[in-house]
Amino acid sequence: MNSRKLISDLDIIQIMSKKAPNYINSKLPGFGLSIFAKMTKLAQENKAINLSQGFPDFNCSDELIELVNKYQKKGFNQYAPMPGVFELRQKISKKIKKLYSKKYNFESEITITSGATQALYTAISCSIKKDDEVIIPEPAYDSYSPVVILNGGNPVYVPLNKNDFTLDWNKIKDAITDKTRMIIINSPHNPTGSIITHSDIKILEEITRDTKILILSDEVYEHIIFDGQKHISISESEELSAKAFVISSFGKTYHTTGWKIGYCAAPEHLTEEFRKIHQFIVFAVNTPIQLAYAEYMNEEKHYQNLSPFYQRKRDILIDSLTKSRFKFSPTKGTYFQLLDYSNISDKNDMEFAIYLAKEKGVAVIPISPFCTIDKEKKIIRVCFAKNDEVLMKASEILNNI
Repeated sequence: MNSRKLISDLDIIQIMSKKAPNYINSKLPGFGLSIFAKMTKLAQENKAINLSQGFPDFNCSDELIELVNKYQKKGFNQYAPMPGVFELRQKISKKIKKLYSKKYNFESEITITSGATQALYTAISCSIKKDDEVIIPEPAYDSYSPVVILNGGNPVYVPLNKNDFTLDWNKIKDAITDKTRMIIINSPHNPTGSIITHSDIKILEEITRDTKILILSDEVYEHIIFDGQKHISISESEELSAKAFVISSFGKTYHTTGWKIGYCAAPEHLTEEFRKIHQFIVFAVNTPIQLAYAEYMNEEKHYQNLSPFYQRKRDILIDSLTKSRFKFSPTKGTYFQLLDYSNISDKNDMEFAIYLAKEKGVAVIPISPFCTIDKEKKIIRVCFAKNDEVLMKASEILNNI
């Protein structure tokens, strides 16, 4: 018999229970699981109606699914070209030219990405170096600042105007220094639903003229804008588009968030740097889906009809909440609506969101995770990209709070 002491089951349990050594010095020590993952998990655990994470609870069109299957059966199942398939980049170029009067060369200025989040990551990573400053108006989508920090840059947070969440240009101007390398614009804006105007474009042109400041324009909700308004793209400005990464998403437009395909349009000198990093992150994106999108884009109605489709859902939600104790102004874009609950509870927004999920059966997103300054707003965000029955059921619960 081996004289060495046998390890018992209890010994194994004790060994396994010991805290593993930390071999990594975290590059993002202040960041944890995203609020979207947390609230979706809470919704699942409590069987709550999920108005938190921004995805539709209805399927994309059968036609689009059939197109994907068609290209799979035809054998388009290997690597796509690194910048994206020729047909899709060409269609994107034509769409941008028609909508915003800007001609991007589909060969050298449009890149297909694995979702808009990857495009944002790549655009920031190819531009920002140690000690560069990036101006981020907030509340802000939560993927901007971590990427700036990962690349050694410094996020500079500037609050949006309190009443309507528009850009506060005086504060943005005051935030610009000789270290400012980029300004991030998001319109239609997540989470507030505000939109930029031609006046904003003019001011942005003026404050970045004769500087080396780049623009990162997150326009993933470009086709979801309400009340007769028109989306104003950074690409419309000849001056700004010459130094801008313009990013959009097919997931928001075609109800396919799980397919994770987006794109970046940028002048050739920026695209060249963008692709240097893109090739080492994903190299290429799903081939049959790219080809399916390209063919699906032949019918412009698929994106032109999106605003009235979602405006109807927005109106169902806000009309049903008019007798509630929540305060709100109808969102101008995206499929998110902000609700002010200051007449209802003294809880902070995280506590109130947890209360709604656990006690009332409706999951929402608190606004504070979108902020580093002025986190005391009593505001939650709800997603109305849901079936009508779900919206009505959720509204009925919210009305009784």
